[in-house]
Amino acid sequence: MPTPAQQLAARKLYGGDGNVPSYLDQEVLTWSPEKITLKTYDLFIVSCKRNDVSRMNRVLIELMGALNFEYEESSTRLYRLYEYCQRCITQKKSDEALKIMQELRNTWAVAFNLE
Repeated sequence: MPTPAQQLAARKLYGGDGNVPSYLDQEVLTWSPEKITLKTYDLFIVSCKRNDVSRMNRVLIELMGALNFEYEESSTRLYRLYEYCQRCITQKKSDEALKIMQELRNTWAVAFNLE
């Protein structure tokens, strides 16, 4: 049975309209939390390259909401980086936000030992 986080990731990645092909739905539902994190960063990167400001902001909000503040120092630092990326997007400096998010994505990939 997929976890609520996996169900939410499937809806957010492929849209919540129920038109997700079953094979894609099943693929997303089997992803680990670590892979969901990397795919969320990937979604930001693709959205940035397409200059989709709305989606970039939605991704940042999702990342902020997923932080676990039981680990206060790390979560606070990531939160501040995400806020900074939001400001960059607002100030039309999306290339700076993209660079930060690519670095974070690569760091998480190494930490998770994925890709």
